[in-house]
Amino acid sequence: MIVCCGEALVDVLGGDEPVSVPGGGPMNAAIAAARLGAPSAFIGRVSTDADGELIWKHLERNRVDLRAAERGPEPTARAIISLTPSPSFRFEGTDTADTALGSADLSPIGAGPHIVHGGTLGMFRGRTADVLARLAERHDGIVSLDPNVRPAVISSRQRWDHFHQWWLQATDLYRASDEDIEWIWPGRSAESCAGELLDGRAAAVIITRGAEGAAVYTAAGATDVAAPAVDIVDTVGAGDSFVGAVLASLWELLGADRAAFAALDLRQWRAIAERAAAAAAITCTRPGADPPDDAELETVLAESLR
Repeated sequence: MIVCCGEALVDVLGGDEPVSVPGGGPMNAAIAAARLGAPSAFIGRVSTDADGELIWKHLERNRVDLRAAERGPEPTARAIISLTPSPSFRFEGTDTADTALGSADLSPIGAGPHIVHGGTLGMFRGRTADVLARLAERHDGIVSLDPNVRPAVISSRQRWDHFHQWWLQATDLYRASDEDIEWIWPGRSAESCAGELLDGRAAAVIITRGAEGAAVYTAAGATDVAAPAVDIVDTVGAGDSFVGAVLASLWELLGADRAAFAALDLRQWRAIAERAAAAAAITCTRPGADPPDDAELETVLAESLR
């Protein structure tokens, strides 16, 4: 399976009648992979409050396996977004359910190895951070990391760096945006950062650049992929859709075989990244983190070949 680990929260969209929308990088990636037909599971702690029920039902509707997820009475983390009278962001995440994961036991979802994916807030917040770092450390399948940096939520750079480095010791696939790279390694080029990661554990590094596409780096070289031109409605969840599509492609090609993963050539990586870029582009054409299903994605890819 593709096992996405970390936070599930709600984005509260302000206005006269605020609306709660399920979110969180790992949760979005799990849904993106599931919609593309890959067996997808979520590991995290979800509240039993009303927002938690909203999240749980959202995951169930999208056929994400929840047998290894936890429920708890702690409140749901909330990212409160308002556009009036001026754009503002407030995060309510003290002692919330996403930080209190007790264990990460993969046995309920069956024998692996699985593809384990993590990042965003679950990588460094609360007890969850230790539990997930230890899962990545001991996992014998492919480990994927998307740091998906959220500076407004990071209260301790030292703590963030600690868990980032811990994950890097186990990471086979590293995806980051160009903005993430600039925050993590200020003033350095993407090529330099990718080279450092490849000198460590990683076998592939993908750096996304929004409308300018993405670059894939491996020991065999690098390849660039263009982003499809679309009318952008909302970029929320685009990066998570990209990651989910990459993981779904890997599952289709090789399951969670690390040796086969390391042997992928640049032609194969280009095809994987093109598919992922198309999934992200589709997500940008509609509001919220709403990744495409397999039929939508294949239609867009077929049209791009005409």
